[in-house]
Amino acid sequence: MKSDTPRHFIDLWRLDGSDLRVILEDAKARKAARRGWPKGRPDEDHPARDRTLAMIFEKNSTRTRYSFDAAMRQLGGHVIISNAVDMQLGRGEPIEDTARVLSRMVDAVMIRANVHEDVERFAHWATVPVINGLSDKGHPCQILADLMTFEEHRGSVRGRTLAWVGDGNNVCASFIHAAPKLGFKLNIATPAVFHPDLMDLARAVEQQGQVTTTEDPREAVRGADCVITDTWVSMGDTDHDERIEALEPYQVDERLMGEAAKDAVFLHCLPAHRGEEVTDAVIDGPQSLIWDEAENRIHAQKSILAWCFGAI
Repeated sequence: MKSDTPRHFIDLWRLDGSDLRVILEDAKARKAARRGWPKGRPDEDHPARDRTLAMIFEKNSTRTRYSFDAAMRQLGGHVIISNAVDMQLGRGEPIEDTARVLSRMVDAVMIRANVHEDVERFAHWATVPVINGLSDKGHPCQILADLMTFEEHRGSVRGRTLAWVGDGNNVCASFIHAAPKLGFKLNIATPAVFHPDLMDLARAVEQQGQVTTTEDPREAVRGADCVITDTWVSMGDTDHDERIEALEPYQVDERLMGEAAKDAVFLHCLPAHRGEEVTDAVIDGPQSLIWDEAENRIHAQKSILAWCFGAI
């Protein structure tokens, strides 16, 4: 990569598996090095010293907002946070103009966007790194936190089997992107009407990924090392009743978890709709790692930022 080309973090399928592995290992090391420290204390190496991250939110956020803010502070940097409606973007200023202006004011931009193409357009015109904090086509930062969490408890994800159950949404898409890069098998169970993006599936095959799809959640979960789900109705979805009806058979309950490996773990990116996609017994049960998963958004994103800045 040319030194004058920003290191964007937008789609996992665009990145080398070696880069993803470097980020994951750096995240684990940074977390371990901070054990027992106050959360506001910067890391020893301060890889974001004197740098500022702009965060633009078109969607509501808890974990993304707080974790990126905490991450940048722990890297020794600064943050500027704005909702898109508070900016001239909300009044029709072209994305291209905003990208060029912010590139002269900050050192990186994280966008939580409604439309994935807007993130790509922003990155095309920006001269600083752009990070996809969520879009309708992917949630790459979340997936690195999820994989970090799995590896903390079960070792390398390579050669393991992960099962996705529910809606073939943006989070599912980023798991599909990651599978061929990091060498894990991904079983996906969705109703036909809410299947994953066909282009994502085709690309995974081209990249020698082990990704299978089925409409039977038990088939997907059987023998899996990790079971993952997400809310059935995402922000912006307008077909609530249709989704609930179609996805009801895909609830992750104790019986479904019983189909997985005995030491299988459960992940959910949150927020969860308890009693819909997952039962209390599972999400609050001994196999659930959701709180480690949420915390690891900070550590994974610190290493994503460090990678974008060329510090790792």
